[in-house]
Amino acid sequence: MKHRVFTSIAVLLLVTGLAAAQAKKWTPPRMADGHPDLQGFWTNSTYTPLERPRNVNKEFYTKEEALEVEKKAAEQEGEQTVPGTIADVHYDFTQFGLDRSQSTHALNLRTSLIADPPDGRLPPLTPEGQKRAAERAEAAKLVGRWDSAQSNDLDDRCIIFLGAGPPMLPAGYNSNYQIVQTPGYVMILFELAHDVRIIPLDGRAHVQRNIGQWTGDSRGHWEGDTLVIETTNFNGKNPLRGSSENMRVVERFTRVDADTIEYKFTVEDESTWTRPWTADLPLKTQTSL
Repeated sequence: MKHRVFTSIAVLLLVTGLAAAQAKKWTPPRMADGHPDLQGFWTNSTYTPLERPRNVNKEFYTKEEALEVEKKAAEQEGEQTVPGTIADVHYDFTQFGLDRSQSTHALNLRTSLIADPPDGRLPPLTPEGQKRAAERAEAAKLVGRWDSAQSNDLDDRCIIFLGAGPPMLPAGYNSNYQIVQTPGYVMILFELAHDVRIIPLDGRAHVQRNIGQWTGDSRGHWEGDTLVIETTNFNGKNPLRGSSENMRVVERFTRVDADTIEYKFTVEDESTWTRPWTADLPLKTQTSL
């Protein structure tokens, strides 16, 4: 008799828990074609670093720890522009609400954006990747940054910026995006320098392998309620942490609530790293760019 009572209670608790979970499940708004509506203005602004600091030995902070980390980072960011200096005039984002402490951003409890490998660090370089890194370091000794336009950084020349993607890594400021969906296409506009990606969703093949582009060649499709974008055909002139033109990036966009898109990406480049690596960061809604 007691066994039946305990069994009944266990079943009741299980059913109640499932019902509560289903009640909490969020249903995204949908486009006319039935796919989730990802449109709007979003930011990936965050104080979470790409790689986990070597003195941190856990994947997640507590909420209190994360708030303290953000507080210290915001203080250090403010100290970079001493009032009255040239840096203050040119780069004082705090005067215009552009710094990360004033921007809308998610409280990310991760200690690094990299979720895999489990240590939160980039994988080791391959021998080829090490060779390229050494060659770049040696070349940098021979040419001054200001010797010519070609030796200056790409972002200073406004050719391409880190956050343009793929992958869409947080920039120091103006790290905001606009997503627009139309039948057969998705458009992603990056506010800083206004780089734009127009991504077909119709199943067409990538362009020929010998055609390399700054932001690669992107193709998208839906897997359930997740938008998946695969990008190849990079030109290799804008390396991501030493990547080559053989890099392949797979991005996944899943709208998890009214204000958040879960953005994950995986980078593969056998010419550079010994294994793929994956990062995870939220995109938070903005009112405009």
